[in-house]
Amino acid sequence: MTTHSPAQQAFSLTTPVRLWEDGFAVDPYRYYAALRAQGPIGWAELAPGVPAYVVTDRRAALDLLHDTETFSRDPRPWQATVPDDLPVLGMMRWRPNTLFADGAAHVRYRTTLIDAFDLIEPHDLRARVHRAVHLLVSRFGPRGEADLVGEFARPLMALVFNDLFGLSDDQSDRLDAALGKMMEGGAQAAEGEAEYGGYVLELISARTQRRGDDLPSRLLDHPAGLTPDEVTWQVFLTLGAGHEPTANLVSNALSRILGNPAYYSTLTSGARPVMDAVLDVLRHETPLANYGIHYARRPVGFHGVWIRAAVPVVVSYGALAHAAEREHGASRHPGDASHLSWSAGPHACPARQPTLLIATEAIERLTQWLPGLEPVLPRGRLTWRPGPFHRSLTALPVRFTPRSPDQPGGPS
Repeated sequence: MTTHSPAQQAFSLTTPVRLWEDGFAVDPYRYYAALRAQGPIGWAELAPGVPAYVVTDRRAALDLLHDTETFSRDPRPWQATVPDDLPVLGMMRWRPNTLFADGAAHVRYRTTLIDAFDLIEPHDLRARVHRAVHLLVSRFGPRGEADLVGEFARPLMALVFNDLFGLSDDQSDRLDAALGKMMEGGAQAAEGEAEYGGYVLELISARTQRRGDDLPSRLLDHPAGLTPDEVTWQVFLTLGAGHEPTANLVSNALSRILGNPAYYSTLTSGARPVMDAVLDVLRHETPLANYGIHYARRPVGFHGVWIRAAVPVVVSYGALAHAAEREHGASRHPGDASHLSWSAGPHACPARQPTLLIATEAIERLTQWLPGLEPVLPRGRLTWRPGPFHRSLTALPVRFTPRSPDQPGGPS
């Protein structure tokens, strides 16, 4: 019979922090404080009756993310214990892609993605972002008002990523709607997962028949010899992982910029780079707040907590960011080491530079076209989408002097 320490026994009796509650979206920091009060690893629920360990300490997070012998990314042992209609399954279900793979399979999948992304030239990606911004501003610019979430950040990512993945602009609304449902993990999660899955299947079917200058075609032709099914699941991962967190990164950064007029003026004057605002979000309000899910291969003691096998162990990038802000304020860390928003270890984000380029170019281009942006609501009155995984605004209403992208005086 296994004997646990008093601390481990007490932890097993702790009331889980409910990350699925509406209150979590309203004030996540109160929930993070409750988790951190439990120690380096808290006890939570991702959905009603779905428990998880949540890592809120930086050292514990780094140990977890680098320990591939103790922890696996494969959710199938856990998945076998939960119902098929679980709302969070869309974000946690096993698929044959790099996110849910270990060992040689993970290296094989990850290599194909790195190679495919390496073929994207920065100047080409910048041009795609500029084209998308121009298209969106032409829609709402003449009105003098807009919602920078629903009319800019989210459709912008759908346009850019559709372009990279070889789909037409008229499919962008469909992509955006499906991913939004799946990410929230609520009643429409299964519907969103099915819609998104159908979207990706149609794309791969078209590229299997006829190649193009796009990421799916590069994956299909990669020397690693991925099957069409394997390519489907790499695209399922990368299209979603590129769209949703990057859209949230842009909208969260814009809300912080516009909520601080002095800060905004330094950006529009060129005295301070937009990259600073993007990095502030990654440090203090990271868009993918709770993910990096692992599973102990066997019961194990880890940072004072007895971790059961086949129970999700979630890295709370949001709690880590909150703790860093409390401890260090706005101080900088060499090499941008003050956050783990890109994760760490073998599963660290392979598309960090393209993501930063998309976010900074989108914000720079928008603020160049519309330098007089003003928020309609103070930042404290903005509302956030529910869900345990992300930090995502529902809307960011702004007003500005009406203009068209074709007017003289805009960016060249």
